[in-house]
Amino acid sequence: MSLDNFNVQTKLGQPWKRPPFIQKKLLRWTIIFGIIAYLIAAYLSVDVNWSRVYEGLERGKKFVLAFTNPDFTSRSSDIWSGMIESIIMTVTSSVVGIGISIPIALGAARNVAPLPIYLICRGIIAISRALQEIIVAILLVAIFGFGPLAGFLTLSFATIGFLSKLLAEDIESMDKVQAEAIKASGAKWTQWINYGVQPQVMPRLIGLSIYRVDINFRESAILGLVGAGGIGATLNTAFDRYEYDTAAAILLIIIVIVMALEYISGIVRARVQ
Repeated sequence: MSLDNFNVQTKLGQPWKRPPFIQKKLLRWTIIFGIIAYLIAAYLSVDVNWSRVYEGLERGKKFVLAFTNPDFTSRSSDIWSGMIESIIMTVTSSVVGIGISIPIALGAARNVAPLPIYLICRGIIAISRALQEIIVAILLVAIFGFGPLAGFLTLSFATIGFLSKLLAEDIESMDKVQAEAIKASGAKWTQWINYGVQPQVMPRLIGLSIYRVDINFRESAILGLVGAGGIGATLNTAFDRYEYDTAAAILLIIIVIVMALEYISGIVRARVQ
């Protein structure tokens, strides 16, 4: 047989095909049609007021055009006081949240903490991550009233759940050889943490901390919408009064600050990692 007439499929059979995830064809098509029917029923159940949508498009157009002529002057005192309040909330909540997160992360790492402490710390992390920031803010506003205190406590609470979980996972995945070498030298627990664990997780901790500062600043603008202080209250007032040029000015300031934080965090992470 010549090489030209050599048929690989004849010799080796049909080409291999990945088997479907659901082997039974009837069941597979039943699930597909069921999903399609559910999506259609869900769409038909949505009550859309198209006249309201049309009016909203007109307001949306005015809001987008306001970015071409933002107003930084007419309510400058409210804007800058709210912005300073957001910055103070961000810095203080980040410092407090990070300070509390470190011991909780150590307790939530199974290779560092005993089982009872591990379970307690993991429970704290689970509760913190289960509650959305806006829900916590509404609850704290109801308890402490309107103002930055509720926002500070909310952002601190959210920082604990975020940073503790990621830092604990980083501690659990650290290089065991270095840590065991420090422990074998007769070091105490605090010395083992300081020389065996801390050098391995410090770059990650710095990067996560800066990233959390960025998140807290953006969240402070959202929390202000429910009365938890910050620039969000001024932004909400601007929207209520249809002052789109003032709202555009506030959003531009927020964008600039977030971009500056992102740039600074990139420089810091590049130096420590």
